[in-house]
Amino acid sequence: MSAPTRVLIHGASGRMGQALLRLAASRADLVVVAAVSGRAPRQRVVEGVPYFGASELGGAPAFDVAVDFSLPGGFDPLLALCTRRGAALVSGTTGLDDTQRAALDAAGASIAVVWASNFSLGVAVLQDLVVRAAAVLPGWDCDIVESHHTRKLDAPSGTALTLGEAAAGQGATPHYASIRAGDIVGEHLVQFTGHGERIELVHRATNRDIFAGGALHVATRLAGRGPGRYAIADLLGAAPV
Repeated sequence: MSAPTRVLIHGASGRMGQALLRLAASRADLVVVAAVSGRAPRQRVVEGVPYFGASELGGAPAFDVAVDFSLPGGFDPLLALCTRRGAALVSGTTGLDDTQRAALDAAGASIAVVWASNFSLGVAVLQDLVVRAAAVLPGWDCDIVESHHTRKLDAPSGTALTLGEAAAGQGATPHYASIRAGDIVGEHLVQFTGHGERIELVHRATNRDIFAGGALHVATRLAGRGPGRYAIADLLGAAPV
């Protein structure tokens, strides 16, 4: 049996960071060697995990892959550290500017990198299905309806836009609709409509842990791979033996 993947969690004090730490604790295939948050921690070790402030990032122990759900302001130092150490990076940090996105592309020449707006494994499969459907249904109408809780401000959602880009890449022209109601975690419907028939592709999220679980799944499969920009779809399936 191979050694556990050594993971650094960046943005550990946020909701996703806390979910990552909780789920990682129950897995035998990885070990969290460092948890990094914006401010210096009050407690240096919590349940066996060393904690660091963002200003102390350079002092983190060796790791195979960093999982990043933080803020754009903390992204650059982490990317630089991963590049310097030859460690992989899995990031779901949103709001990156053009310069940061270009730096992410450049880093793919020397390390393995994944960035995604949604780490649900089911959404990755949905995106693949959308690409295939759009490719073989030229001229069909393409509509994307996304539903989320009332506190979500952006519309369409980032995931809806990603699905739309996937369809547009095959020649479709996506149209969007957004629903904000109750406590819906996230639902995405991609509908292709022709004359007398319609295809509906749907993903429904009922638990936010799927995003943290998906990120850990990707992290364990990205560590040790050669340099490149990878997609979640490249890392689905069982772990390599």
